[in-house]
Amino acid sequence: MPVLTRGPHPERSDTWHVYYGDVQVGTIAIQSGLPVKAKQWRWDCGFYPLSHRGRSRYGYASSFDEARAAFEVAWKDYLKRCTEADFVEYRRQRAFTAWKYAMHEAGLPLPTQSTSGQARCFCGATINTAVTQQHVHTAHMMDSQ
Repeated sequence: MPVLTRGPHPERSDTWHVYYGDVQVGTIAIQSGLPVKAKQWRWDCGFYPLSHRGRSRYGYASSFDEARAAFEVAWKDYLKRCTEADFVEYRRQRAFTAWKYAMHEAGLPLPTQSTSGQARCFCGATINTAVTQQHVHTAHMMDSQ
């Protein structure tokens, strides 16, 4: 079973992403714009699957250590209601989003952006609206994701 790990946000030194294996399941960060006497650290616990709407948890803390501890308590409760299918759905959505950005960077239209509903993937495959999801998951979703 994966454990929680943290990694710094690449562009904000006061923000940490929290991962459960390869899935980002939350954030711990200093909140800007709060009164000096307010608790400055905010934690957010939850991740993408649509089935998780309304389940996410968040809170405020006076220190990073307090925020981390509160996050871990919330995560234990949240994880009880997660299935492997939730993690698979997250990975599929992450792969599809990365694919869309790669298509955009390559200057290629998506099938939904052409009147014929067909396009060419950056990998060279011909795709259409009916097979796009399957193509992305088969050809562009890495096992390690």
